[in-house]
Amino acid sequence: MQFVEEIVVDEFLPTVRSLLAGELRERGLTQSDVAAVLGISQSAVSKYAHGDVATNDRIAEDDRVETLVSELADGLASGAITPVQALIEIEVLVRDLESGGDVLAQLHEEAVPELADHGASFRIHDPESDLRTSERVLSSLRRGLRILENASGFAGLIPAVGSNLVACTPDAEDVDDVAGVPGRIFDVKGQATVPADPEFGVSEHVATVLLAAREQGADAAAATNVRYDPKLLAELVDRGHVTAEFDESADVGESVAEALAVDPDATVLYQTGGMGIEPLIYVLGPDAESVADTIRSLL
Repeated sequence: MQFVEEIVVDEFLPTVRSLLAGELRERGLTQSDVAAVLGISQSAVSKYAHGDVATNDRIAEDDRVETLVSELADGLASGAITPVQALIEIEVLVRDLESGGDVLAQLHEEAVPELADHGASFRIHDPESDLRTSERVLSSLRRGLRILENASGFAGLIPAVGSNLVACTPDAEDVDDVAGVPGRIFDVKGQATVPADPEFGVSEHVATVLLAAREQGADAAAATNVRYDPKLLAELVDRGHVTAEFDESADVGESVAEALAVDPDATVLYQTGGMGIEPLIYVLGPDAESVADTIRSLL
């Protein structure tokens, strides 16, 4: 397994440093000056100058790399560009070269041929690729779950039916586009227990409420459910949340739509239960961490 960041460290960084060191020396900077500008030792500058550091020709010969190195060398030599500004410019270039089809992406795919198994049109380095989008959602969800697991007292907010923390992709249309905890989160002897890693398509209940809210224009991309308590509702209102009640005994989508028609800014939905239906509070938010933080603030 090799990450693209390893390509950056092992191939890109030595190459760009070597090119910059050479360009700066050509512009009259001493070995000591170059070391100070690049934030490296003089012995490292000497190694670059004598070709003792392996570089990557494909990176060195990339037009954007050549152009940026020349521009940065001019700016650093004259003082028009600071080392921090140069670092930012290089970081931007790295992100560009990691995009699908560019040199860092090519080097990574060559180092990990298995990436081809995802299909000819797939590019892991495309920030808008489905895989990256899904992984961002799952990563956010895992962070949110850690917040809840480590929140003292959260187990006391878990309803009898269990809680779930869910998050969806930006263009979510159905429950398959919503990730959650398989089997839900339960209170096991006073400890919130997450039985498995989050997956897509495993939450129907909380996912349905989130999707229904989004259909009515809500900005939410994540949600969780906790037990109903008027005191919790009051606390959420005190913290700036807008609440709206809906009837879960009816069609959830229609009921949530009716509730948000009355309070379109609602970030907390709740229902007070009924025959065979446990009363619950649903907290919505822009991402899983934000939702988890809201719950933690109630403890």
